[in-house]
Amino acid sequence: MSQTAIPVVIDDLSTFAKMLRRELALPPDATPGHSAMLGAIARAAGFRNHQHLRAHARDTGVQSDPALRGRAMERALRCFDDGGVLVRWPKQASARTLALWALWATLPARHPMTEREVNEVIKARSDIGDHVMLRRTLIDLGLATRTADGSVYRRVETTPPAEAEAIIRSLRRR
Repeated sequence: MSQTAIPVVIDDLSTFAKMLRRELALPPDATPGHSAMLGAIARAAGFRNHQHLRAHARDTGVQSDPALRGRAMERALRCFDDGGVLVRWPKQASARTLALWALWATLPARHPMTEREVNEVIKARSDIGDHVMLRRTLIDLGLATRTADGSVYRRVETTPPAEAEAIIRSLRRR
């Protein structure tokens, strides 16, 4: 019998794992714990473990729960002052990424820049005191590039995710 792939979207993997564990109806001492269930589900989906699945979802921008996206946006926006300047570095990775998209939007499009010029733009839109870390993180995330000798920087022209576009629009209105 041939197998037909049937895609399944699970909005909350944790709740799914809890419900599946209940459905298995194994004796309490034989029932795997919550973390073990998450790991088993992730391995069944082709990932090494639950953390690998989460990292894949984060890296590919898959966050199907609008509430999670909304919370990340709120957290990111709280890190900017009324003038749209980044005054705190977000604690959560998803909020940090959104904050970096906001900085990306302030870099000039299709314009080669020196390290000094990039630093000036970042310093003007950030007050957290670590423009070097912000510049490097923009490059690490693929939002900007630099030559091997670090003499020329460019913003990578790409379409931001919907959440990032919302953050950018909100900060422009400030």
